[in-house]
Amino acid sequence: MKKQYLFILAVAVGLFFTLNGFSQTNDLVLKSTLEIEELAIFPNPVSQGKVYISSKNNATKQIEIYNVLGKNILNATLLEEELNVSKLKAGVYIIKITENNVSSTRKLIVR
Repeated sequence: MKKQYLFILAVAVGLFFTLNGFSQTNDLVLKSTLEIEELAIFPNPVSQGKVYISSKNNATKQIEIYNVLGKNILNATLLEEELNVSKLKAGVYIIKITENNVSSTRKLIVR
């Protein structure tokens, strides 16, 4: 008799969590993470002061470069593929590229 009560209790608790949606879902709608198609940044690390940024669409790109502290160092609009970074000191940077309202970020190393 005691085993039956424990079984019924276990089934009831299992149904309670199942019906109440006991899971790690979130009610917020998460945006899908879109990436720029076929994005290529080369050479990386940069040593000659120029970096080339290309993508499948080759549309106009908005470029933002940040230092490791998050400070915006450079803003540019690219109509072609070539970006002049000769004014940047040697170090590690984060480059954010926006093309057709889709953004991608990458690590950029300047030597």
